[in-house]
Amino acid sequence: MTATTDARFTVPLYSVTEAARYLGGISPSTLGTWVDGYVRDQGKYRGKPVVTAFAPERRGYPRLPFIGLAEAYALNAFRKAGVPLQRIRASLDALVAEVGLHALASQHLVTDGAEVLWDVRAKEEREALEQLVVPRSGQRVFTRVVEQYLKEVQFDGGYASLIHLPRYRDAALDVVLDPSRAGGHPIFARAGVEVENVLGRIRAGEDPEETARDFDIPSDDLRTALALSA
Repeated sequence: MTATTDARFTVPLYSVTEAARYLGGISPSTLGTWVDGYVRDQGKYRGKPVVTAFAPERRGYPRLPFIGLAEAYALNAFRKAGVPLQRIRASLDALVAEVGLHALASQHLVTDGAEVLWDVRAKEEREALEQLVVPRSGQRVFTRVVEQYLKEVQFDGGYASLIHLPRYRDAALDVVLDPSRAGGHPIFARAGVEVENVLGRIRAGEDPEETARDFDIPSDDLRTALALSA
């Protein structure tokens, strides 16, 4: 399959607001600038989109296919490392030129993205990239924060195919985004059921223990997921 026929690239699944909520720690307005770019101070400052897989804006319709969300996931990992994206936009452009259009969702980002970014870094971005890339065992690799995020991505055909959401992993839960199940929305990996469908029953007043039995999910896991979704 190619980027023109693979549904991961072409079928919008998420609104910007949904994607921001799933990624965690990012506002819809920030994610919106990654998707659409920005113009500030009467055109004095401009930033191009850094997410490359998205649909034109249509009120009430999803905009991001799974690959677009995967790109935003990688960018959020960079942001978690403390690097403002405007400081490394030129380097990201060079990464795309070196690896391909959807470089941030590519397995190449994990295997050799750090070396590529370091090799193409612009002089003015050196300090920012040093927050992302460090020397280890004779090569340049991503910092621990970025590395841990990228380890939560699985690949098929060289591109992201499943993402384990770190905020749930931190609470010892395995909640994933899988474009082939539940419309790409978060599911409990083992049970294979959509998180919001399960939690919705509890919010509607159903006994958590009964819900846990119905879906074969430990009740403590449901309580934890409910707290994280608040």
